Amino acid sequence: MSKHHKNHEEQKKSSNPFATEETENTVSVDDAVETEEKETAEETANEEKTEETQEKKGILGGLFGNKSEEELKKTKEAYETLNNQYLRLAADFDNYRKRQESERENLIKFGTEQALKKMIELADNFDRAEKAMEKIDDCEKAKESFNILNKQFRDALTKLGLEQIKTEGEKFDPNLHEAVMQVPTDEHPEETVMQEMQKGYKFGDKVLRASMVSVAVGK
Repeated sequence: MSKHHKNHEEQKKSSNPFATEETENTVSVDDAVETEEKETAEETANEEKTEETQEKKGILGGLFGNKSEEELKKTKEAYETLNNQYLRLAADFDNYRKRQESERENLIKFGTEQALKKMIELADNFDRAEKAMEKIDDCEKAKESFNILNKQFRDALTKLGLEQIKTEGEKFDPNLHEAVMQVPTDEHPEETVMQEMQKGYKFGDKVLRASMVSVAVGK
């Protein structure tokens, strides 16, 4: 730099002594604004964090209150005890359910076996009757043999719990009877079962098949 140019710069500085100071002050103001914004952001973040912490403390306080460490330990032990009791109860109930299902299946199997045993005895009687019918020429004897077999069959069903539904002369019951015909008459009260068209059966309180009947109605 020439001596003349250097002297010119010095003269400019000497003519404006506040130039450097003004620039420095401008930088300081910017730094102050930036610093203030950072502090504000940090304060906001700290407030949010404080609120979140207080909220968590409120939840935990609701669960445990102001419990000491020893009290919290006892609470945890009590929880584990209850949880173990629940798990044992759930396991016991599951075992009970499985045992009930197994017993029910065994009862069904046992009942089926008993029914089949009765049917086997009846099948034997049919075999004997079939051989006997080959030597019977008398219709009366054939009829007698049929009646014997029919009675044995009905007795076997009765022993298994099958019950025939009563019909003729009984009051019509829609739970037991199915009316397929109405008979106008003055000789019997209305809704009296007049005739059985097809037998009905029940097992205990369960209707297996309703009886098909005719029912009296007034003329």
